Amino acid sequence: MAHQTKYIFVTGGVTSSLGKGIIAASLAKLLQGRGHSVTIQKLDPYINIDPGTLNPYEHGECYVTDDGAETDLDLGHYERFLNVPTSQANNITTGRIYQSVINKERKGEYLGKTVQVIPHVTDEIIRSIKILGEKGTYDFVITEIGGTVGDIESLPYIEAVRQMCWESKIDCLVIHLTLIPYLSAAGELKTKPTQHSVKELLKLGVQPDILVCRTEHPLNDSIKKKVALFCNVAEEAVIESMDAETIYDVPLLMQKERLDDVVLKKLNCDYLNTKPDLTNWNKFLKRYKNPSHEVRIAIVGKYTELADAYKSIVEGFNHAGAEIEAKLKVKWVQSDDLTEANVERNLNGVSGVLVAPGFGDRGIEGKIATIKYVRENNIPFLGICLGMQCAVIEFARNVMGLEDAHSLEMNKETKHPVINLMESQKEVTNYGGTMRLGAYDCNIEKGTLAYDIYQNTTISERHRHRFEFNNEYKQQFIDNGMVCSGINSENNLVEIVELPSHPFFIGVQFHPEYKSTVANPHPLFVALGKAALAYKKEGQLV
Repeated sequence: MAHQTKYIFVTGGVTSSLGKGIIAASLAKLLQGRGHSVTIQKLDPYINIDPGTLNPYEHGECYVTDDGAETDLDLGHYERFLNVPTSQANNITTGRIYQSVINKERKGEYLGKTVQVIPHVTDEIIRSIKILGEKGTYDFVITEIGGTVGDIESLPYIEAVRQMCWESKIDCLVIHLTLIPYLSAAGELKTKPTQHSVKELLKLGVQPDILVCRTEHPLNDSIKKKVALFCNVAEEAVIESMDAETIYDVPLLMQKERLDDVVLKKLNCDYLNTKPDLTNWNKFLKRYKNPSHEVRIAIVGKYTELADAYKSIVEGFNHAGAEIEAKLKVKWVQSDDLTEANVERNLNGVSGVLVAPGFGDRGIEGKIATIKYVRENNIPFLGICLGMQCAVIEFARNVMGLEDAHSLEMNKETKHPVINLMESQKEVTNYGGTMRLGAYDCNIEKGTLAYDIYQNTTISERHRHRFEFNNEYKQQFIDNGMVCSGINSENNLVEIVELPSHPFFIGVQFHPEYKSTVANPHPLFVALGKAALAYKKEGQLV
């Protein structure tokens, strides 16, 4: 587009968890399918600087970008839908906004003025929103505002939206996601919550252009007319959003409702294509929904009660399953409960095991017991981050004879810290520790399982961890049959370990799940799926 970037804001009302992120990603997919360049950002109202220090039970998974930003899990949806990397600029928190304002105040940049929410905080929000648009690479910047309209926390964001719309109405558009509940006692859909939610926005000076109405039952014409009339929007701008079978159906549902047409019309944009090209998306959906096989894979972790804690891993399974035309069914296994005595019972019926990442010592021994069992019974295994480190500890204890082998993080007294404090420091966290965050290159040795999987000698993967394989023990591991098949090219750190004596046993220090998308399923998940299928078919791998 020759003219300047257009800004689309997605707000939510009535209740949280309506799916603003999926609607934003679906609209972006439709615009991308028409030939436009699109990015999405998330504004989070919490005062934490980022979700890096949040317990996964609080906010689900912490998603990491190539540039090392610890961000909201919605950015994972954006990348999985669009296959376009995000960055630090795609996730803004109230904490970061206030930190920036206070830093400027301390430096005297406000020239002695009284620093206030308006204009200083709102100006900082607007500056953050425009960073992506001013790059000149995007036709559309879609901005999802976290929380629910009416929350105290989100008021400065709504005010920033009001100011941007006032400055340039032709370049800004507001989509309000709301709920039309069905009251079974009355047998009716009720529009009043939506009306109240829009009135709340109007009180704040923002008139939504489009209403996306979440509903369990179809909206008939009379309901749409009523909502349009009382909420002051065009009838065509009342979009039905029925509960979908999968999140990947939502772009098709939004296309059917002509959401992208309404957006382009209201923003007076070029229709680069008459309709979005979703050929590959539909191919993925067809394979995803019509698997030829089903195989069960255990995810062993300590946050298994909340699937969002491992959101990217689950979606990585979905992408890989579609690729190999198999349903990779997850069996959640709580690592706290596992011992060598009960691990066989807990893993009954699975054809593959993924030991999940995590921090802290809770559940460690259960993970180690799991890895011992899958190693001795030739069950396909993938260890991610802490899962890889547990594989190293288990091998050191039970194969190398270092019975007190452990991680220096878990046991400060251990005589054999086979997992040691990291040698390189990139980020300092609020806990005073150091983390390796973001994308790092890794060299892969030819003739290894890792090379078979990646078909490349150089890869780049994202990291989020504090401890590393201890190179002092490296030769001992090699002498006992473990292969260090992936090495960090920068500082010789071990990134991938594997066991050639086992049909499929691989551990990776990085987080492959962050890079799996609909368009590019991650090869590690594809390989684990294939190995699990072979194990199920043969009773064991050959």
